[in-house]
Amino acid sequence: MSRLLAAEIEVPSLSYVSGVVLVLMSGVFWSSMGLGIRLIDEANVWQILLYRSAALATFLFVIITLRSGYRPVATICKSGIAGVVGGMGLVLAFAGGIYAIQTTTVANAMFLFASAPFLAAFFGWIILRESVRSATWITMTVAIIGIAIMVINGISLGRLAGNLSAILSAFGFAAFTIALRWGKLEDMLPAVFLAGIFAMITAALVCLVEGYSFSIPANDIAIALALGVFQVGLGLTVYTIGSRVVPAAELALLSMTEVLLGPFWVWLFLGETASAYTLIGGAVLMLAIAINALSGLRRKPVPVL
Repeated sequence: MSRLLAAEIEVPSLSYVSGVVLVLMSGVFWSSMGLGIRLIDEANVWQILLYRSAALATFLFVIITLRSGYRPVATICKSGIAGVVGGMGLVLAFAGGIYAIQTTTVANAMFLFASAPFLAAFFGWIILRESVRSATWITMTVAIIGIAIMVINGISLGRLAGNLSAILSAFGFAAFTIALRWGKLEDMLPAVFLAGIFAMITAALVCLVEGYSFSIPANDIAIALALGVFQVGLGLTVYTIGSRVVPAAELALLSMTEVLLGPFWVWLFLGETASAYTLIGGAVLMLAIAINALSGLRRKPVPVL
């Protein structure tokens, strides 16, 4: 799901192997979301979103400031309407993601998040008239089967809301991707920064209207801040550096570590397991992603850098 937030960062010459290592590292950072949310004691989705977004926006503002030669405002403004629309899409993705993990298993949420690239391809075809490869249409169909298996299982377990929230989160990431393609924005960091600001404002307003306190346990604040800096911010940074030298089709395969490690951490540290239907549906979805990526490699051989 987080690999869609990649932006191009100016870095010294990087080898292909180093790029692969960085992409794998990003998956490790991103996969910590489920464990982090599980370790929060009292905070609800909006309280978590408020503090995580504050940390994310601060972290990215520093990165943008350094990259732009200390002209962050001008750089952020250059993202224009596309950046604003994309940022609003990410607010939906962030909130939906947190709620999904709070109300369904981490495995279910992570697997459903992984449907975002297929949603982006489908809506990009409708809205932007982008062409979609035949292999992608086939794998999207397979992915729908995997998603259906998990959603039906969620209904039987009383976790429909969490599953639908995860799909809504994936849709938010797809909307973000489409907005940036529409605006032809190569640098995505300003849009992600705007998403952090929008999410802070949205979360604060919801807390005020619903009477949720801004004062939550120090443990919850610390975890939410850490998720903003390390899980999203640092994960995004190392991914964007690595993605400069790793072809897109390979990125789709390497970044699957996020989806696979997320359930592993909560099983290892908290003993949370997934149902057989979740594993079957998730395996079908992962297979679709892998086949789509491999077909892309076959279609255009990748040189070794």
